[in-house]
Amino acid sequence: MKSLKELYRCGHGPSSSHTMAPFRASEIFLRRYPDAAHFEVTLFGSLAATGKGHFTDRAICSVLSDSRTRIHWKPDLFLPEHPNGMLFAAFDASSDPLGSWKVFSTGGGALSEDGNVEETPECYPFQTMNEILELCDRRGLSLWQVAEEWEALEWLSGTYEQMMRTLNEGLNREGELPGTLHLRRKAREVYRRSNLLRKELRRTGLIAAYAYALAEENASLGRVITAPTCGSSGVLPAVLHYLQEFYHCSVLEIRHALTVAGMVGNLVKQNGSISGAEVGCQGEIGTACAMAAAGAAALLGGTPRQCEYAAEMGLEHFLGLTCDPVCGFVQIPCIERNVLAANQAMIAAELALLSDGCHRVSFDDVVLTMLRTGHDLPSIYRETSQGGLAAIVPAHR
Repeated sequence: MKSLKELYRCGHGPSSSHTMAPFRASEIFLRRYPDAAHFEVTLFGSLAATGKGHFTDRAICSVLSDSRTRIHWKPDLFLPEHPNGMLFAAFDASSDPLGSWKVFSTGGGALSEDGNVEETPECYPFQTMNEILELCDRRGLSLWQVAEEWEALEWLSGTYEQMMRTLNEGLNREGELPGTLHLRRKAREVYRRSNLLRKELRRTGLIAAYAYALAEENASLGRVITAPTCGSSGVLPAVLHYLQEFYHCSVLEIRHALTVAGMVGNLVKQNGSISGAEVGCQGEIGTACAMAAAGAAALLGGTPRQCEYAAEMGLEHFLGLTCDPVCGFVQIPCIERNVLAANQAMIAAELALLSDGCHRVSFDDVVLTMLRTGHDLPSIYRETSQGGLAAIVPAHR
């Protein structure tokens, strides 16, 4: 399993696969051909279908420049390796080709070339949650202790600081989100109303306000941390921030919770998928809910098996969730899904803590089920905006 740095990436929204990864790919290609007179970039499948709503063209041209870049959109052509395909081509002043590069955005800001995931070192010697739990049982370790045996994770404190900067920025902004949907921000209003409630009734509203703040910042091209993606980046930090406020958790405890959540996300990324274009929103919001549930359970003193159970419930009950952004914007239904998943993560954590951690369906089982379910979904339900809510809800309503 790879480093958690491959999961928690920092960049600008609204989409890790449709914005962050094309931006990174453009930077790589520009370094290869810095003296090119002009570029042509062809976007395939999901990248072309929802790229304008995800500001994919803006991300590419911000690197290669508008004046010398032409983008071709091929939404009906899916390359066999992955639904998010890109073909970069560079030309000299005489329009003679200098070189080309076919690359794929595989989710969470990651890139793959010719079907092979980026060559980054493997940090961890295990491949499944079951292997990790067996190690915990054998040596009496917590999940975060297992991770810290193989990787230095002090940098996660900075990751959480960025999450909180984004959250606070979102709580202090009002007005409309960018794009043709004219969707109004809700975070600040929900936060204010929640604070008027009795203390025992505030939780749902506060977690919702925090998730709204982060998801709305992402939709506004703000700087976010993928957890595991930009489109689902509001779930985990909303839950952790609520718990930090309520229980006065230390920075070290938050780092341990981020570690546990990251291990869950990395396992999904390795054995399943976190790409909405490949498996639907279950891979994004479902994984984010599993990460937040496990992180919350860890923060509340859960055992490794209780944390695993929380993650399993968090993902299992989002199985089959489609990715159907209206007009291709990461707004409807994406923002509210962050809000609901954050609250559901807290419920999953609490249910797990009320148990002894023993259950019939394993987290590994659910990850495999999610992958197979995602591949069974028709392409109209996998980030193409051709089905689901995207086919029903008009942009002007």
